[in-house]
Amino acid sequence: MKALVQRVSRARVAVHDRVVGEIARGLLVFVAATHTDDEAAADWLAAKAAGLRIFPDAAGKMARDVRDAQGAMLIVPQFTLYGDTRRGRRPEFIRAAPPEQAERLFDRFCRTVEASGIPVARGAFRESMRVELVNEGPVTLLLESPAPGET
Repeated sequence: MKALVQRVSRARVAVHDRVVGEIARGLLVFVAATHTDDEAAADWLAAKAAGLRIFPDAAGKMARDVRDAQGAMLIVPQFTLYGDTRRGRRPEFIRAAPPEQAERLFDRFCRTVEASGIPVARGAFRESMRVELVNEGPVTLLLESPAPGET
């Protein structure tokens, strides 16, 4: 699985001009799954994203995670993270998991984050969304779960 994590001052996602998820300070996390991903990959990636120490402490050093910063997560499904652009000009998405598998793993990722005590807002699966954010820093990181058997 992959997650694109952005530290934000605020973020929100709308579907058909209706806001479906919104947070103040925290993390905007775009999540995608590939064919070989399973619940263990979702759990690992959720724990990794939740534990990232990318919020400043009193000295301005990135030393606090989203819980320490009293933030939240806006989690958005984003299959295009598995877009392959190496050939031609049109991305191929054959590495993205089928929608049923991806949705199940997206839900697992969200539930795992919620279970760790972090407030979660969600984007909408299988919908065209408009995402607005104020990236703080800017801080943007790409995370990828280990391949099966690598942990």
